[in-house]
Amino acid sequence: PEKSIGSDAQWEEATEALVRVVRDFRPHVMITYDEHGGYPHPDHIRCHEVSVAAFDQAGDPDAFPGTGEPWSVDKLYYTHGFIRDRMVLVSDEFEKHGQESPFKEWDPSRGDLMGRVTTQITSGDYFPQRDDALRAHATQIDPNGVFFAVPLEWQQRLWPTEEFELAKTRVTTSIPETDLFT
Repeated sequence: PEKSIGSDAQWEEATEALVRVVRDFRPHVMITYDEHGGYPHPDHIRCHEVSVAAFDQAGDPDAFPGTGEPWSVDKLYYTHGFIRDRMVLVSDEFEKHGQESPFKEWDPSRGDLMGRVTTQITSGDYFPQRDDALRAHATQIDPNGVFFAVPLEWQQRLWPTEEFELAKTRVTTSIPETDLFT
């Protein structure tokens, strides 16, 4: 696959490291960013590239010898967090409460991703854990910034799902899905 940033050696090293993890852990599902890196972000784009390459190569016995027994992951998903319909719904809720939306600067054309979504997982009960995990990136995420501007109760009431796109599969499934492991 085409590589966006870094040297070929760096890309190869990162792919080999992820192949090693896949072969050790033996997951049935992998989740990564789409080709645009979410919003887009260069590290996320690189994560996409390495993840797709590892998904493709982890099951190949000729790829990266010495990194464990080959393992083919069943499914690869892209995560889609910036859905236009969600952003509009939340912005309308801010307006309803007489508040300015934190997404006023957001370009709605970037979030028109619902057409790509194949899988919605009801996960509102787990949003506090999701937010705690995001806060763990203290040097990258402002706990008072836009990622945490929408009250948790609004998120759980207005849009209690996470969205994914089934990018590659080695098993038969039926779309739409409500479970990544189906």
